[in-house]
Amino acid sequence: MRDISERIRQIPLSPIRKLTPLADAAKSRGIRVYHLNIGQPDIQTPEEGMEAMRNIDRKVLEYSPSQGFLSLRRKIAGYYADFGMDYSPEDIIVTTGASEAVLFSFITCMDPGDELITTEPTYANYLSFAAAAGVKVIPVTTVMDDGFALPPAERFEELVTERTRGILICNPNNPSGSLYSREEMEMLGDIVRRHGIFLFADEVYREFVYDGMEFFSAGHLKGVDEHVVIFDSMSKRFSECGIRIGAVISKNKPVAEGFLKLAQARLSPPLIGQIVAEASFSAGHAYLDPIAAEYQHRRDVLIEGLRNIPGVNVVRPQGAFYVIASLPVKNAEDFCAWCLTDFSDNGETVMMAPAAGFYITPGLGPSEVRIAYVLNTGDLRRATDLLAKALRQYTD
Repeated sequence: MRDISERIRQIPLSPIRKLTPLADAAKSRGIRVYHLNIGQPDIQTPEEGMEAMRNIDRKVLEYSPSQGFLSLRRKIAGYYADFGMDYSPEDIIVTTGASEAVLFSFITCMDPGDELITTEPTYANYLSFAAAAGVKVIPVTTVMDDGFALPPAERFEELVTERTRGILICNPNNPSGSLYSREEMEMLGDIVRRHGIFLFADEVYREFVYDGMEFFSAGHLKGVDEHVVIFDSMSKRFSECGIRIGAVISKNKPVAEGFLKLAQARLSPPLIGQIVAEASFSAGHAYLDPIAAEYQHRRDVLIEGLRNIPGVNVVRPQGAFYVIASLPVKNAEDFCAWCLTDFSDNGETVMMAPAAGFYITPGLGPSEVRIAYVLNTGDLRRATDLLAKALRQYTD
């Protein structure tokens, strides 16, 4: 029998979920696990979305249009207009989460063997989608010492080759929580314009920006409309990860036509998810603004707790709801696994994502973890207490 493909061999297990079997085993032993490994908010989904789901009156749960319902795409366009961006429904393809938006973009805009420049640490699933599309990812390393800020333009320029097809950023950033300034974004806009390449911008956390900082979108850049592709999602915005509704947005007509071919091939995005997402937009700022304030409070509680643990190093994130923390251990993956297999305190333990899997360059991030501050403040305080106790007991 023929073995599996080389392509699938190149796709790594997710660092976010790879320790899930150990967590499941801990739960089967009666251990409560505080999940800091995954960005699953505990914020309530907008009641408008829940009510729309409860009151679905269709007699048939039919296919939707491949590009998504026009009414939903109009809602998304209106949402972007509130941010000062002029996108029409024709510029928008509704996708099965932002994950499908990423995969559609890689397949549409790049050929196997092409190169994509992105920052590291990076969202690990980008690497899986790049491997599936046959795209080589070229890292630009960002470091904790300067808050994971973007390196200067020269660092990007020296990586551009004849096979480079784009630069990918996540802003605000998952996993580092960094927020890229207007000047940094304009620097990237200048690079992609001069080299005739794409700027792929994952902006699913744009609402979650803290300390009065400004969010500046790739869609705000002037003179690069044909270069910009934006990934979006309802998962975090409306705390409805399970509906699997995202979008890919671009004014580049050939690119949009390519997205549509792939959308037609997979038939349609989730019907019920679209119904929920469309209704959720009605919640507006009355829903979103308090959530951003809540996440800022959670961030502050987490950072205070982490900084009180000897040997832990962390920078205060400016956006999203993740932080990279350096722990006083040699191998964070071994430590995270040990927390699930050998450690508990009063029947409780903590689960984190080893950060080495968010790096592209081998050997980086061995002592780091990504922590998602998506739990309420009481649970975050308990989780950091558990982390402190685990570190005191652990021996490499």
